[in-house]
This record gives sequence, structure tokens and C-alpha cells, in this order.
Amino acid sequence: MENAVTLNLHCKITFRWQSVYCNNNKKSNRIFSGTQFPKATRRFRCLSSLRPSTPVPHGASSKTHTTLLVETYHQHRQLRALINRLEKEDSCPLQMLRDDGDWTKDNFWAVIRFLRHASRFHEILQVFHMWTNIEKSRINELNYEKIIGLLGEEGMTEEAVQALRDMTGFGLQPSLEVYNSIIHAYAREGKFDDALFFVNEMKEIGLAPETDTYDGIIEAYGKYNMYDEIGKCLKTMKLDGCPPDDFTYNLLICEFSRAGLLRRMERCYQTMLSQRMKLQSSSLVAMLEAYANFGILDKMEKVYRKVVNSTTLEEDTIRKLANVYIKNYMFSRLDDLGNDLSSRTGRNDLVWYLRLLSHACLLSRKGMDSVIREMSEANSSWNVTMANTILLAYLKMKDFTRFRMLLSELPTHRVRPDIITIGILFDAIKIGFDGAEILEAWRSMGLLYRPVEMNTDSLVLIAFGKGRFLKDCEEVFTSLESKTREEKKWTYRYLIDLVLKYRGKRP
Repeated sequence: MENAVTLNLHCKITFRWQSVYCNNNKKSNRIFSGTQFPKATRRFRCLSSLRPSTPVPHGASSKTHTTLLVETYHQHRQLRALINRLEKEDSCPLQMLRDDGDWTKDNFWAVIRFLRHASRFHEILQVFHMWTNIEKSRINELNYEKIIGLLGEEGMTEEAVQALRDMTGFGLQPSLEVYNSIIHAYAREGKFDDALFFVNEMKEIGLAPETDTYDGIIEAYGKYNMYDEIGKCLKTMKLDGCPPDDFTYNLLICEFSRAGLLRRMERCYQTMLSQRMKLQSSSLVAMLEAYANFGILDKMEKVYRKVVNSTTLEEDTIRKLANVYIKNYMFSRLDDLGNDLSSRTGRNDLVWYLRLLSHACLLSRKGMDSVIREMSEANSSWNVTMANTILLAYLKMKDFTRFRMLLSELPTHRVRPDIITIGILFDAIKIGFDGAEILEAWRSMGLLYRPVEMNTDSLVLIAFGKGRFLKDCEEVFTSLESKTREEKKWTYRYLIDLVLKYRGKRP
């Protein structure tokens, strides 16, 4: 019941933040399927690939081709058998390697991938050491770079540092990517002193940090809301001869947008424009959401015009924009927003919500009828949000003829009323509507004895507000002791009786 009548759960919209790294992560250190190599290692084949490493020569005979296919088939069978052994509950990859004597490169990396996906991270370095000791040529920069990148990505920072020390102990030269993996891992954990220690260490061995190095630190500063440190980091970048590039500025825009630091966000944006840097669509979306969050209509509109044709906006972003239009009584823009969304995603439920809501808020019967006809032509199903939107408009117009007609047609549209529908009906009764017949029909259908639900989209409540009945529900509910709230079986009938009793006690 609490989900149905409390203010927080009526009108709450949950916004999910997606940083620039989610959609444009060119700095990712992942090395397995569905991920990418660090920048310097992307030229290497993905570890999850099971394709034969030997290409078929141009003009090779069918016999040679058949031989390669047979070899590939056997490789697949061997790999599948190896994975089956690993999947056993008591499997020990170290013992398996001892028993097998050795693994091919493909089999080894398949084992590492399995251990990673199984969250058996502590075994990865052990298996790596045993495998490289079998064949000393495997002790090389590339293999260590992959392992350190993996360990850093999974938060096994101390193990990654151990691998780095082992690497240098063998006389191998760590690459920029190796240090970046460790620096970024420490930064993600909020251990910035450790991260900066390794920045200094790489400088001492003559390895100059690049923008990638500092971008990972900047992102982590943003994660921990350390925005003053971001400014210091930018100064250090310039002193180290690696001034911020377009990726850095896109990252800064996203971080400052998320924090609501609009002036810093706008300065970064102007810098990018003046230097003709490439502005990512995710950065524009971040700016759009920041302006929407603060209700800055004119700037929101300008950014929206820039981004609307370049990317498909998430539903949460669309809802933020709609919220601003509603609060500024710009109801016609909801219809425009719905049409823009329709051109990118097709006519989904949110499109119909926006367009219906636009005409309902304008109290336009003609506009609502037009949208309803389009829904019918598109064979779109009704739901309780659409029904309640129209009912609220009829209630506001006191058009009880259409109001009654739509209520009677809800079963035909296969729409089950929710607490908002109940509230609309009782608000109509309060101003003169005879709802006895509708209530009796709902009672005979068993609807009033169902658990209370709130399935109406929150935009409807933002636009029309909560009626008197819904407010009374909240007041009654909050007046009860917490134990009583939990023990009661909250049906519509029980709630209606409680509200009517509460109203009777009020002066």
C-alpha cells in the first residue's frame, strides 16, 4: 500500500546517470569478449577468439583448407573439454596445468577468461606464473601488459603491482598502458596518493604520462566529488606537456554536468568550440540533463535542438525535459517532444503519453481525439496511464458525459483502474458526478477487493497534481502507526472506507 499512496512513490522519477565512459570508453582496459584492449594493445587479437591463428594462404588447395578446418575442429573440442573440467566444483587450474603439461596460448587465455568470469581472481596470477615458467619466452611485455590490465580492471590492485614488480625483476620494460592500469585502478578505489606515486614512478624511469593517464584520474576525482582536485590535475597535465585533449574536455563536461557545476561545464564547452574540438553527443546530453535539472528552459532548448537529430535520448532524459515544459506551462512542447521521439524510436507508450498529455493539459478535446484515432490506426493498446490522462482532462472540463462514457469503456480497452483512477472518480463525485453506478460495477467485478496499485506514469501526476482523494489517502496513511500499516491488507475497499471515515471526522 505504501507504494500506492505516499508522495515519494507517487511522483518519484529515478534518473540514471551514464557518464561519457559508459558509451564512449576509448580508455577501457578490458581485454576479453565484449570489451576492448588498451589503446596500444588493440592491434592484438581478442583473447576470446577461437579462430585459427594460421591464415589460409591465397590460392591454397582444398586439401590444405580441409586440414585447417579439421585442426580448428579439434582445437574447439580440446578447449570445450578444458572448460568442462574447470566448471567442476572442485577444479584446480594449477593441478590441471600440471597434469596437462602445458597449454596453448588460446587455451591459457580461455582459462584466464573463465577464472575472471567466475570471480576467481586470486588464481589468475598463480596460473600465469606457472604457465610462463613452462616456456620462458612467454615472459614478455605483452603478456604482462594483458595480465596487469586485467587485474587492474577487476580491482586486484595489489596483485597488479606484484606483477609489475615481477616484470621489472625480469628486466622487462613496463609500458604506458601497464602504469595506466595500476594508476587508474588505485584512482577508482579513491587511493589517490598511491595513484600519484605511480605517476611519479613512471616519470622517474623516463616514461612520460599522457592525457590517458590523467583522464582516468579525473574521472575518479569526479566519482568522489573532488572537483577542486580536478582543477589541480589539469594544471599538472599542462606542466607535464600533455594538455587536455577533446576526450578530456568531453569527460570534464560530463563530470561537471553531473555535479551541477554549470559555469565550469560551460567554460569547457566554450573552450571546445573555440579550439574546434570534437564534441561527443554524450556530452551534449549531459549538458541537456544539467539544464533540465535546474529548469533553465532557454539553454535546455538550445542544447536540445543541437542533440535531437544526432542521438536517441534515453526515456529518463525525455522525462526531465517534459517536466520542465510542464512546470513552465509549455504544454504544446510535449506534443513536439513526443513527435521528435517518435521519429527516432517509433510510436511507443512514452510517445503516446506525451502527446495525450499535451492536449489533455490544454483541455483540447479535438487534440485528444486526434491522438486516440492515431493510436487506433497504429493498433496501439490502451493502458491506465492513457485512460487516466483523458479522464483528468474531462474532469477538469467537467465534461461528465464523456467522463462517464470512458469509465464504462475501460473493460473494453482492457484497462484495469488503479488508485489514480479511483481518486479521479471520487474527486468527480465530490463536485457533483453521480458515480454510484460505476462503483457498483467495480464492486461486482471484484476490483474494489484487489490490492491497491499505482500504475499511472508519474508525468500525469506532475502535470495535473494529486487530487483531494489521493491527498486524503496520504494523510490517513501517514497518521497510522507503522505496525498498523504493515499488518493491514490494503485493498481499494478498505482504503475508501478509511478515507470516508477520516473525512467524516474532519471539522
